[in-house]
Amino acid sequence: MTTQKTDQKKPAGKVYLIGAGPGDPGLITLRGKYLLERAEVVVYDYLANKKLLNYVPKTAKFIYAGKKGGGLHAYTQEGINQLLVDHAKAGNIVVRLKGGDPFIFGRGGEEIEEIVAEGIDFEVVPGVTSATAAATYAGIPITHRDYTASVAFVTGHEDPTKKYSNIQWDKLATGAGTIVIYMGIKTLPLITKKLIDYGRSPDTPVAVVRWASTPQQRSVEGTLATITEVVQKADIKPPALVIVGEVVKLRKTIDWYEKRPLFDKRVVVTRTREQASELVAKLEEHGADCLEYSTIHIEPVSDYTPLDQAFADIKQYQWILFTSLNAVTYFFKRLYQSGLDSRSLAGPKIAAVGKATAEELLKYGLRADLIPQRFTGEGLAEALLESKVGAGSKILLPRALRASEVLPETLVDAGADVDVVPVYQNVPPQGRKEELRDQLIEGDIDLLTFTSSSTVTNFLSMVDAKDNDELQQLLNKVTIAAIGPITAKTVTESGLQVDIQPESYTINDMVNTIVDHYKNSPAKDKE
Repeated sequence: MTTQKTDQKKPAGKVYLIGAGPGDPGLITLRGKYLLERAEVVVYDYLANKKLLNYVPKTAKFIYAGKKGGGLHAYTQEGINQLLVDHAKAGNIVVRLKGGDPFIFGRGGEEIEEIVAEGIDFEVVPGVTSATAAATYAGIPITHRDYTASVAFVTGHEDPTKKYSNIQWDKLATGAGTIVIYMGIKTLPLITKKLIDYGRSPDTPVAVVRWASTPQQRSVEGTLATITEVVQKADIKPPALVIVGEVVKLRKTIDWYEKRPLFDKRVVVTRTREQASELVAKLEEHGADCLEYSTIHIEPVSDYTPLDQAFADIKQYQWILFTSLNAVTYFFKRLYQSGLDSRSLAGPKIAAVGKATAEELLKYGLRADLIPQRFTGEGLAEALLESKVGAGSKILLPRALRASEVLPETLVDAGADVDVVPVYQNVPPQGRKEELRDQLIEGDIDLLTFTSSSTVTNFLSMVDAKDNDELQQLLNKVTIAAIGPITAKTVTESGLQVDIQPESYTINDMVNTIVDHYKNSPAKDKE
């Protein structure tokens, strides 16, 4: 019997036009995030936050189609339209990611018209428009019953091919309580003149907000009569929005975003990429602009024979000591690979160096029997000795291939038998050295955060200063935060100064101490 082969066509594609929001990646809709996670082709704009691309599968095709005012365009509008058509006709799930809301001065309607003309299926997902975001993040309610019940959105940059403007400035000037002008920086002198000429008071309050909802946000205030000069003196460039109306007065009361304690502070996070998210999220919550320079790459060790033997002899141990999150992760990863699970660890007591490590153990069904008051190797050793761990005690210590010897040596000196078993290793990551050095040279970094001694040593390797004088010069105006005394000691032994160190050695306490530092001395810089 023979079977006839038939060509299977790829299903028809679809275009999703998604509003990326005003800049803060947290402001994208859940629907937008869901579709990004399933995209096969992404065509994204200059104003769409690049962090949103982290949601997209790495197998997807990424196409930058950004446009900057007065600059070169990656594609013409006709070229963008054709990209969407071609990739959708090839059977792909195409996401068109546009800043703000795609249907508010985003030319989204033009793109969809082309999609419809080609008979391609589509969906439009709205986004938080820049007008409401700029006002809200500048502390300005664009409507308020004590000031106005009307608002108008208008572009300051109409289609240059149009013969006449279709903005009726004579009616707009006094017809709306609040006027929000998109793309109006270059034409600001003309706009303010028209509003005044058509009856709006020259004393009307005006705010201009640049890069709304991002760490680069900057806001200035004036009146219709003065705002052009204010913008010029402050060197405000696009992208920025102009907000005109009495509601601008409320900024003095409601302004919140730019008053956060870490706003305008550029902070380097040196943790591994896998572990950086918690620290980054907490710092960003207080307004920091976080730069992730991972100084550690975690890898498994080349030989797990000692750990496998420890699994086989697990009942001979009285204690298993976990001194890091990575130790927990790689220990259990190997345990599972060996066909075992947490039940196989019955017998020994469990100790964790700190609360975070103890919480990680809970994910595997184990509750730590001992957590020291001080979350360090020395603190754990002291707590174990106070618990009468010593002569005759058999202890398993899964840890990094290279780590401090204080804990095992202290226990051995007390008569314990300690099996140190490497379960992972720290490997300095490659790349981005020049970028980091350039930012230090330009003075673009305010704060360095170190969460372990290895982050310090690997950071110094990345900086690659030729001598201590060059290192001091590079970090002259950079504040340094260390999570605990061991990390701080590594910093000081390198010839640097620790400015911030929490009393408790956790990420939460580190962030809180950093916030307190800037609240108490917001203008402090190293001399």
